Amino acid sequence: MKTSDFYFDLPQELIAQTPIEPRDHSRMLVLSRETGEITHKHFYDVIDYLNEGDTLIVNDSRVLPARIYGEKVDTGSKIEFLLLEQKQQDVWEILCKPGKKAKPGVRFNFHNLLEAEVLEVLEDGNRIVKFHYEGNFFHILDQIGQMPLPPYITEKLQDQERYQTVYSHEVGSAAAPTAGLHFTKELMEKIRQKGVNIAAVTLHVGLGTFRPVKVDDVTKHKMHSEHYEISPETAELIRKTKQNGKRVFAVGTTSCRTLESVGTAHNGEIVAEDGYTDIFIYPGYQFKVIDGLITNFHLPESTLIMLVSAFAGYDSIMNAYQTAVKEKYRFFSFGDAMMIV
Repeated sequence: MKTSDFYFDLPQELIAQTPIEPRDHSRMLVLSRETGEITHKHFYDVIDYLNEGDTLIVNDSRVLPARIYGEKVDTGSKIEFLLLEQKQQDVWEILCKPGKKAKPGVRFNFHNLLEAEVLEVLEDGNRIVKFHYEGNFFHILDQIGQMPLPPYITEKLQDQERYQTVYSHEVGSAAAPTAGLHFTKELMEKIRQKGVNIAAVTLHVGLGTFRPVKVDDVTKHKMHSEHYEISPETAELIRKTKQNGKRVFAVGTTSCRTLESVGTAHNGEIVAEDGYTDIFIYPGYQFKVIDGLITNFHLPESTLIMLVSAFAGYDSIMNAYQTAVKEKYRFFSFGDAMMIV
């Protein structure tokens, strides 16, 4: 299996630069796993594909406004930090540019609210820094930080909350779990009223999500590691759903990877736990937990198109993507949705 097998030609103009309003009015391509049949809908029609007793699993991670701009303490020269992961209290792994300024011991000031000292330069060029400040770190970030939009979005985001899901809660992601951006609170309430369960897992999305696969042989790719958490309540709900012969739908590849990581580690059982996952799902993988998937349209040759190919079948997915291009669906983070049933 080659990385190039997952290539498709995507016209630049189909990469969505701004979100649709209202959120649930984006288009939705519905793909049958059994037949490969494609139906064209809108996202608010998602309720028609969910039955009483089914369970919808969302990722409640919230994106940090993790891009901050500051200056070197002694010279005033400009620096940009992108916070990747909290390592311990006030100590973070970050990306920075220009990197040559950020040597161990160098200090940077951000709006006179944060000061950072570089502790270490990692092999991949990332830095470990320690922040000094007064007050609440995350409140300061809310004041001075910007959303770390993916590199393919070039337009400025007018409302930062549009890069958060309406159910986001646990701060820690460097990128949004974007499949969930299509839900409104009203739509979620309608889904609940139909008797569908909605429960959350947490997986903090890292920037590895956007890293290209650089090897020809798919099986040689090494996935980045991300932190996840499943509560006892969510684990119990999934167990009951399965026992009752109902379906579990994952909202997004992050929810899917969380559930399948735990299912793989525990012989198909879902248990409450937290940890790190670097699970890489590609065709040939046997799914242990999910019965349906709500997702967006992903980059060519990405680990995410490999995951959906594993779930729906390679030929069905490549055909669905060609159809989506022909029908001018909008792609990537602010784009349209796909529901695999």
